[in-house]
Amino acid sequence: MNKRALILCTLFFGTFLMHAQGPVRDRIKTLKVAFITERINLTSEEAQLFWPIYNEHEETKDNMRKKEWAELQTNISRAQELSNSESEKLLDNILVLQFNKQKAEQDFLSKLRTVIPAKKVLLLIKAEEDFKKQLLRQYRKRRGNG
Repeated sequence: MNKRALILCTLFFGTFLMHAQGPVRDRIKTLKVAFITERINLTSEEAQLFWPIYNEHEETKDNMRKKEWAELQTNISRAQELSNSESEKLLDNILVLQFNKQKAEQDFLSKLRTVIPAKKVLLLIKAEEDFKKQLLRQYRKRRGNG
């Protein structure tokens, strides 16, 4: 999958989760936890250390997505009317948001390495990608496009 398609899928998935309402969002989170738990096969000791780090990271990512979405929704729709200096500022803000997301991901992976083996960290990354793909397939299937 090329980089652009991956970015679009990630944005779609993030937007989908962000807009999912109450019970639907909770159900997706529950399914994701079960999916990850099955895929990475944590011991009970590992799980006690892993889930607080994971949940904190998910909350951080969610807050960053909301902030990025608000920034983009507020300004990008009127990009044509922005002055050069306003455009520069918006682009700088987007770059800072992207840098912060990347830094948060690096910190998360570093923390995980201290509580679970590297192989399980890699299995987590794969499990999250597989979950996104499965969720997208089910969404398309329900919409009649898959």
